Amino acid sequence: MSVNIGSSAQFSKLLTTSTIVVADFYADWCGPCKAIAPTYESLATKHSKPNRVTFTKVNVDNQQAISQQYGVRAMPTFMIFRSGSVINTIRGADVRGLTTAIESAVKLAGAGAPAYSSVGRTLGGPPARGTSVSRPFNFKKLIDTIIAFLGLYFISLFSFDAYAAAENSPFNVNRPAQPRVTPGTKLREKMPAPQTGKKLGTIADLGGD
Repeated sequence: MSVNIGSSAQFSKLLTTSTIVVADFYADWCGPCKAIAPTYESLATKHSKPNRVTFTKVNVDNQQAISQQYGVRAMPTFMIFRSGSVINTIRGADVRGLTTAIESAVKLAGAGAPAYSSVGRTLGGPPARGTSVSRPFNFKKLIDTIIAFLGLYFISLFSFDAYAAAENSPFNVNRPAQPRVTPGTKLREKMPAPQTGKKLGTIADLGGD
């Protein structure tokens, strides 16, 4: 939908707040202006975007200051502004030329900022509902688990005491760690502690009185 300009200040403000501004300079008594007006309104409805692409209508009889500022001599005259500067001018009721010029200008406005609708997260807090935290798959852990299962299965299958065999199996992950013995060494036997506090006798003491 196009905006009817009521003052020079209003038009100047739109030139500074919208990336692309399309202005239709027309007159109520102009036949070609009335003929192309439906096409212009259709383009305005299709391409208008707040603060990015704005379509305006400037009545040259009511806004003579604006018309003189931009040198409008014939009606209809269409001017396309980008960041306040004129980048294209179409004179006359040229439907094809007007459509092509507007579509090209709309592309210059660029894409709008993406809108994010997801709920944010607090650093260190629990994950938001509807979101998930993916973790890398541990392939090595899966292989180790399968090997341990098969090892326990076959050891218990070919043993008379399946429970004891499974308990003592090296594949039992809950089995307490055994002390490692380096090859070529022996475990030191536990020697009785020497008795203390007893006086050693002499040969004479053994013979008695």
